[in-house]
Amino acid sequence: MCIFQLTTEVTMIVAITISAITCLAMIMAVLFFPKMRLGKLELSSYWLITLAGAFLLLLTRTVALSTVTSALFADTAINPLKILVLFISMTLLSIFLDELGFFRYLANFALKRAGTSQFKLFIFLYVTVSVLTVFTSNDIIILSFTPFICYFAKNAHISPVPYLAAEFVAANTWSMTLIIGNPTNIYLVTAAGGDFISYLKIMLLPTIASGSVACLFLFLLFRKKLLAPVEAEPEEVHLPDKLSLWVGILHLAICTVVLAVGSYVGIEMWLVSLIAAISLFLFAIVISLCRRQYPKTLAACLKRAPWELIPFILSMFVMVEALNHNGVTDAIFKLLGSTAPVWKYGITSFLAANLINNIPMSVLYSAILQHAGSTAAVMATVVGSNLGACLTPIGALAGIMWCSILKKHDLKFGYLDFLKIGITVAVPALLAALGMLTLML
Repeated sequence: MCIFQLTTEVTMIVAITISAITCLAMIMAVLFFPKMRLGKLELSSYWLITLAGAFLLLLTRTVALSTVTSALFADTAINPLKILVLFISMTLLSIFLDELGFFRYLANFALKRAGTSQFKLFIFLYVTVSVLTVFTSNDIIILSFTPFICYFAKNAHISPVPYLAAEFVAANTWSMTLIIGNPTNIYLVTAAGGDFISYLKIMLLPTIASGSVACLFLFLLFRKKLLAPVEAEPEEVHLPDKLSLWVGILHLAICTVVLAVGSYVGIEMWLVSLIAAISLFLFAIVISLCRRQYPKTLAACLKRAPWELIPFILSMFVMVEALNHNGVTDAIFKLLGSTAPVWKYGITSFLAANLINNIPMSVLYSAILQHAGSTAAVMATVVGSNLGACLTPIGALAGIMWCSILKKHDLKFGYLDFLKIGITVAVPALLAALGMLTLML
């Protein structure tokens, strides 16, 4: 009995140590050496490190390979393969629209409507990003709008910081509206057995409260910079392939509607999104064949798809399985307790996202939430995973990529600059969302 107890304690310590070192190494990598070169091939370091950590856990027998494989192929809501299919399929639908210039066109339209008023420009941009984020991917919106804002601000001789902050905060706040807005939403809610409609019923009002508070505090923070007039006219942006664009918009719209009603007829979300992505790609191929053209939009979509998230999520899943198998997640659940789940899970997930990034945090918390069995805890964690991205660049991969884009445009925006906006805006937005969630649940 003593030997068994000792072995259990040792494996728990090994699981915690390997997982902690892996997460720390991953954060150091994304901050200081985000890319690794293997010959002519350049790869992101974050998923290579987590993959190495997962292999180490398997090699030390901290978790059995059979335990991992049975969990991977189990017909359950927490199956990471289904979650990955859902996320990547929805991302491909968004990338397709981005490649056709849809988001750039809408951004330019918003700038035209604003005229020479920076205040109007700020509001139009915030609303545009917010609406688009609800129905598409927040990461794609951030990566699409950031270069555009940098170019426009430079041409107009105005500070890009208020607009960059508005774009980033809006994308990571209003992404809470629908389950498809953020990969962390998808992972946390589907792992807990939630569906599209039940999620929307709970999260709509907290998102509106949080988004409104975030917009107010952003305006208060940058009100002095928004007084100067805009000196440049927006550039003309054309849509060269309107047929493909309408096909893409229809696929996204139909997919969103079917996701909403799918829970009532027993259709799983991952299957709906996969069929939508395959259908869109088939339509795109047919259009290209009819025109006797190479399907370059399709090729660009496949090139830009977040394939690196597959080994990353699966590696984190192995890590969490090791922690779960050795009683660590149960211990964390007991530490958090069952009282005031909205505030405990909301605040701890918000902070944890900025220690280990919001995707690893969501994978870890999904296992803890299995013990909790509380809808309030799940939705509070969703809030923490989204708004945690606004506190520091570490909070989400989008934050790290956002900062790297700013560097390419010679914009100095360091960790402390990010943190200043995060404390001023993200903390009040978090309190607003959790407060509304408490009233609802």
